[in-house]
Amino acid sequence: MTIATTNPVNGQVLKTYEPMSDEQIDGAIERTDLAYRQLRGTTIEQRGRWLTTAAEMLEAERDEIARLMTTEMGKTLAAARAEVTKCATACRFYAEHAAEFLADEPADAEAVSATRAFVRYQPIGPVLAVMPWNFPLWQVMRFAAPALMAGNTGLLKHASNVPQTALLLEDLFRRAGFPEGAFTTLLVGSEAVDRILSDPRVRAATLTGSEVAGRSIAQIAGRELKKTVLELGGSDPFVVMPSADVELAAQVATTARCQNNGQSCIAAKRFIVHTDVYDAFAEAFAHRMSALRVGDPMDDDTDVGPLASERGRDEVDAQVRDAVDKGATVLCGGEKPSGDGWFYPPTVVTDLHPGMRMWAEEVFGPVAGLYRAASYDEAIELANGTSFGLGSNAWTRDPQEQQRFATDLEAGAVFINGMTTSYPELPFGGVKNSGYGRELSAHGMHEFCNVKTVWVGEGAATAGAGAHSE
Repeated sequence: MTIATTNPVNGQVLKTYEPMSDEQIDGAIERTDLAYRQLRGTTIEQRGRWLTTAAEMLEAERDEIARLMTTEMGKTLAAARAEVTKCATACRFYAEHAAEFLADEPADAEAVSATRAFVRYQPIGPVLAVMPWNFPLWQVMRFAAPALMAGNTGLLKHASNVPQTALLLEDLFRRAGFPEGAFTTLLVGSEAVDRILSDPRVRAATLTGSEVAGRSIAQIAGRELKKTVLELGGSDPFVVMPSADVELAAQVATTARCQNNGQSCIAAKRFIVHTDVYDAFAEAFAHRMSALRVGDPMDDDTDVGPLASERGRDEVDAQVRDAVDKGATVLCGGEKPSGDGWFYPPTVVTDLHPGMRMWAEEVFGPVAGLYRAASYDEAIELANGTSFGLGSNAWTRDPQEQQRFATDLEAGAVFINGMTTSYPELPFGGVKNSGYGRELSAHGMHEFCNVKTVWVGEGAATAGAGAHSE
């Protein structure tokens, strides 16, 4: 197992790290547990000041942080800058709204024979976060900001190809004022996760990653009776109906498929187009995809940078080759370029059928599958005909269709006439094999809280009389 920064533009290894020893891991967990005992005793106002300071630091250091992310995983510099800004926004959101989200919720005291009854939200302790490389700052921040504001502490096991970003996050929260150990980066491989999550001081885990990784975390957590939140990727549908603005849909589809060099769980991946507008959409979409500029992600004129790893690029190419060998048609792209770096061109593939890998698998690169549907019902059948259920898109100006899509699409989110994205204000997560639990909004904060019932009576011997036990 190698923990290293490797530039995906040229494959050059820039910096390597030794994995932490068992003793170092134990020491880190101990510091994080001690920090929890301190942090849970601080006020929401104090934690809010620290998180606001973190936001200010992110904004002040945006360009430096962005260049580091681009160097480690290849996203365009413009996208990296936007990611830093989004993280600052999330910090401010939770600093401003935590008091509201964590406020005691009154219940009907009379109905439960109490003088007072309410729900109180309290932290549960150190939480292990196992995070991927594709949004190396944002994936972590959407967990860390609400967890720290709730009074929890965090242990970060980040992807092994973004170690410098991982260490930057630990340093960010420390410099912002949070207690030493409140957020700790563990430079370890996946083989250490069982040991860490099995430690009784670690109370829960959150993971964004593959189905395999999610099943592994869930198995360990189930054995140890610990809470988990899992976001396991998706193969999001992008449905275009006859009433849609086809040109606008094609424009947004191009961004939706190629954002982050095509390496996004909520990127639209399967484009399901009604037959009445299929030809117009296919032509506009393929034209826009082929016009994207592929190149050095540090160049402001670049639209699509390299994939994060050689293995990832080879997997995408293998999925396309499998489809072509079985009769698929490539409208643009589809050829792995020679030369340095792990680049892959924006690609549109059609004439797909269930025997192809692209039909069932998530494609983690700038490759779109294009499907034809003869009716609304067929579009829904295609959209839901996947083991995933993270995000979804529907393009229609028909109000009745909009209502039907909102109900019928099997996903954690439905975006109508717009591109799927994540906001601090809205819950984020999936169904089916895309995982369970929610990040962001009040829901994300409450995932790692003890939702405690508080019942207060007058102290009379009749307290609870007439109620059924349990």
